[in-house]
Amino acid sequence: MKTAEQRPTAPPPRALISVHDLMPETLPAVLRTLQRLEHHQCAPVTLLVVPGRDWDRAALATLRSLQRDGYRLAGHGWRHRAETFGGLYHRLHGLFLSRRVAEHLALDEAGIIALIQRCHAWFGDHGLESPALYVPPAWAMGRISLARLRDTCPFPLYERFDGVIDIAAGRVQHLPLLGYEADHAFRAPILRLWNRWNWRRARRQGRPIRIGIHPRDIELALAHDLECDLARALVPIAYDSLSGAAAAATATGSA
Repeated sequence: MKTAEQRPTAPPPRALISVHDLMPETLPAVLRTLQRLEHHQCAPVTLLVVPGRDWDRAALATLRSLQRDGYRLAGHGWRHRAETFGGLYHRLHGLFLSRRVAEHLALDEAGIIALIQRCHAWFGDHGLESPALYVPPAWAMGRISLARLRDTCPFPLYERFDGVIDIAAGRVQHLPLLGYEADHAFRAPILRLWNRWNWRRARRQGRPIRIGIHPRDIELALAHDLECDLARALVPIAYDSLSGAAAAATATGSA
């Protein structure tokens, strides 16, 4: 029987780290968050950009600078707000999870496709490299199938609540998710329990864990929890490392 000293040490968990809701009005808070991530030597980091806000020259210049500095950009909806609710499910989703940000849930399939295509085009139109990843607001993809995403939408990867869709491989990689947006008192204990459960899932399954950070999380009730999680022995990885296309390119290059 192996003693504690003889048991192999589990490797540190791999982490997909993202900062959500990057728009001109949240840019100062996002930059403060990036300082904390730099303090903990967390890189790479993916920034979820909301294109349909009022981006002026200065904000766009900052975005280009962040991309040059190695931050990955991702598409994150269009305006990050649903003007109407798309039915009972959307209303319940908004009440308990997303408020009015899950704009996909107010759209039919054609509307979702048009929104994703418009989001993708915005980056090239503003002198930015096209992202590999698209994340719908509140991780709510809405009424669109994987086949339709593959045939009509330009991103190779899509993240939803349960995991990451890899278009090249035609599959969903189910990955644990951590969140810290405790902007109401009742959310803090629920999120804390959720995060503990997902840490256990990640360790048990040996899968990467997703750490989703919102701009004000470093000031909210779970700020200490976030700092402690970032201080863990993590191995940050990029989302595009999950892509079947990336894996195929690596294999070809090493052959």
